[in-house]
Parts: sequence; C-alpha cells; structure tokens
Amino acid sequence: MAHPDSSPPPRHPHWLGRSLLWLPWVLGLVGGIYALGRFTADIPVAYADAPSHFKYGSTGGERESGFPYWIWKVLPKVCPEHLPGDGYRSIGFTYEPGKDLPIGVSKRFNLGIDRVFLNCAACHASTVRDAPGAAPKIYLGMPAHRLDLKGFETFFFNCAAGPKFRSEFIVPEIEAATGRLSPLDRYVVYPVAISLMRERLLMLRERFAFAFEQPDWGPGRVDTFNSAKILFNFPMHQLPKKELLGASDFPSIWLQGPRMRRDDGQRMELHWDGNNTRTEERNKSAAFGTGTTPPTLDLRAIGRIEQWLLDLAPPPWPYAIDTAQAERGQALYADTCAACHGASGRDFAGKYVGHVTPITEIATDRARLDSYTYTLAVNQATLYAGYPHRFQHFRKTHGYANMPLDGIWLRAPYLHNGSVPTVRDLLEPAALRPTTFWRGNDIIDRDRLGFVADVAAEPDRSYFLFDTREPGNGNGGHEGAAYGTELAAEDKDAIVEYLKTF
Repeated sequence: MAHPDSSPPPRHPHWLGRSLLWLPWVLGLVGGIYALGRFTADIPVAYADAPSHFKYGSTGGERESGFPYWIWKVLPKVCPEHLPGDGYRSIGFTYEPGKDLPIGVSKRFNLGIDRVFLNCAACHASTVRDAPGAAPKIYLGMPAHRLDLKGFETFFFNCAAGPKFRSEFIVPEIEAATGRLSPLDRYVVYPVAISLMRERLLMLRERFAFAFEQPDWGPGRVDTFNSAKILFNFPMHQLPKKELLGASDFPSIWLQGPRMRRDDGQRMELHWDGNNTRTEERNKSAAFGTGTTPPTLDLRAIGRIEQWLLDLAPPPWPYAIDTAQAERGQALYADTCAACHGASGRDFAGKYVGHVTPITEIATDRARLDSYTYTLAVNQATLYAGYPHRFQHFRKTHGYANMPLDGIWLRAPYLHNGSVPTVRDLLEPAALRPTTFWRGNDIIDRDRLGFVADVAAEPDRSYFLFDTREPGNGNGGHEGAAYGTELAAEDKDAIVEYLKTF
C-alpha cells in the first residue's frame, strides 16, 4: 500500500520526449541542407551586355584559381610593402567609377564564398590620356599596356611567403572591411581558405621561380608559353636558357572575324609566331591565362566573348589628321607595307598578311620564337583530350606572323616584344631606334604615333625603364627598303599620318 503522503512521479508529455530525441537529427539535416546549398553552389556574376561581360564576366577561372574575394580585397593592406603604391592600381589595374573590382577581374560564388580572378579584359583593355592630368579614356580590345602581370604574381607570391599571410592578420582586416563575420566564416571558412591559398601560392612560387631569374617583363608584357610549360610540368630549370625568354607584348583582339581568312583562302597564322590558325583554339588557350583548366572552362561565357569579338572594331583616331599628308602616305604605305599588313585598317587583303615571315628575313629578336618549342606543341595537342574541341592545330614555326594593323595607334610599343616605342621609331634603322625608353605611360604621342616614352614619372605614378640591350628585348630587324626604313624623313612622316586612319 502506498504511503499516504506519496504522489505519482511527474510525467512529461509524450511528444516532448520524442522531439528531444529527434532534435539532433533535425539540426543535422538543416545544417546539411545549408552546407549543401552554400558549398556546392556555382554562381557567376552575370552581365547582360557584351562590353560589361567582357570587362567583368567570368571565364570559369575562379573555380580552379580564384582568390577568395575578401582576401583579395584586404591583402594590399596586409602586405603593402610588396606593392609599389596604391593597391592594385599601382600595378596597372584600371577601376571605373563606382566599381568595386578593376576591369579584368570577375567574381563567382563558388565553394561557399565569393571568389575572384582575371578574365580576358585584364590583358586586353587599357586607358589613354590626352595630356598629363587629363581623365583617362578606357578602350576595350587594346593591349593592356599598363598592366604589370609579373608584378601581380610577385605581390601574391611574396605576401604568401611572408609572416603576415595568416588568419591572425587577414581575418581582422576582413572583419573590419565587412563590418561583421559569422562565427562559421571567422573561425572555419576564412582560416581554411587562407591556409589553402597560402599553400597553393607557395607551390606556384616555386614552379615560377625560373621567371624571376629572367629580366623583368615590365608592364604590357607576358611570357605566355613558358607558363604553359608549367601546366605540363616541364622541368623548367633543366631547359635550355634560350627557351626561357619568351616575354612579349599583349596583342590587340579586334575584328577577329576578318582574321579567319587570308588572301589564299586559308586561315591566318595567329599568335606572334603564327603557331595556330584557329581563333577557337587560340581563345581557349588564352583562357588558361585566366586560371581555367579544361574541366573548369565556362564555354558559354567564352562563346559570348568570341561572338562579340568577331566584329568589334577599334576606335578611330580621336585627334586631327593632316588629310593631304595622309593621302600621300597612303600611296607610300601601299608600296611599302600593304602586302604584309593589309590594304587598310579594315581591309586585310595582302599577299603576305597572315603568313609567317622566316626569322632569317624579318631578323627581329628571336627569343619569343625560340621559347615556343616542338615539344610544347606536341603537349598542347593533348589539351581537351576527350572533348570535341581537342587542340589539333598548334605547331612550331620558324618566324613571326605578319599582322593587320587595325587600331595601330593603340598598340604601342611595337614589334612582338614591345621594343620600339613609336611607329616613327620603327621606320628608322635599328641603330637609330631608342636603346632605352619608359613603358607604361598612357599619354598619346600624336606626332610619332605611340605612347609618350621619354618621361620617367608623374606625381602619382612611375614608369618602367625598358632596356633593349637585355636578353629578349632586342629592337633590331624589320629593316631595309622592304620595311620603309630607307625612305626620306618626310615620307616616313606621311606614312605615320596615314596610319592614324587605321
């Protein structure tokens, strides 16, 4: 018999007990759905119009090579000692008013965070000024003659190798920039991202060590195909020295449609040395410079740019032209230059346009030609293996390709390695061309056709001293009667005036 003062134990509602049993599972499910949604999403920032897509649209490189956006943003504050001046502007990136990222940098939400990397416009858009202090005008499709790509690489490599590429330095800067970070981001996502980014950069720093044993490229130049050798794991320090000097100017990329055919009905030979005849392969090859690999390339995004570039024309010369002198120059150009460079800035007809001229004839610096080897061409044939667009047309040549001159006023300095500052200088024998000059200025030299090259610095920027005596920087060749260097001075001036119409 129960004690008269005892009472039955309290009973909890049946549903509460079951809820407590299921609570960890529910929380795990919610967390799993959140993690699945966040860390598997792949969402590029998209743009409706082609010019904006070109400037800021993704080519897919963020998937493989992208930097976490907020790390990209704060690193100039974390490692300012590795930049020459004001953030990414100091190495030649161009910012439009009101834009968060510079032209040539795209964003994609991938692996749970916003990631950024370079796109096509990084190397193929730049600025022009009328005079010191004038507002810069942005032109798409021209060579990025102010971008110091090697300086860009050096900044990240040196920062990663230094003592401040750690969570305790970077995360507080991110938190200050964003205003707040969730505990997940502060204690897990960004520390992991910083660690992975540091390890990858240090690996690349080791692989690219050979490049820092060569003369500086300077702004507007890149060693494209030695970077490709790294992709194929070539033993860079065992290669002949002559293979390691491939730095050349960024090219312009206007009017790709007319470049698909030359006078004999065949495809034009593309790249400086004519090592491919297919714009489609050339574009996909160039995309590797934006951090893509065959599985990560955004074919739809690349396709939009390809279509837009078919008809994109260079902007016209914006200043006055001496019509009478240009007309006289047109006849001289037709006799001296048109067979190799086209009838005009829009008519690319010419017997030798899009053909390779042997190095023994053109006699320009051969370093870029020697850097591209038969072995590399064979390896490139394996790219996109298993895809319908597998590379099939890369080949070794023995000279440099004759290019149309559309938009020539925006393509200085000249020759494949950018060793001659103006067109007027190029029309002189090599002995009379400048031995040294300053690269990176965007003020137009209206008389000599090029960019101002005799100014070392302005109050807010400094320029790069280019020395043609350095290996790979030679300014010889393209000389003789066939190249106009024996014409009278007034005839050379007339050709320069005519080329302003291109």
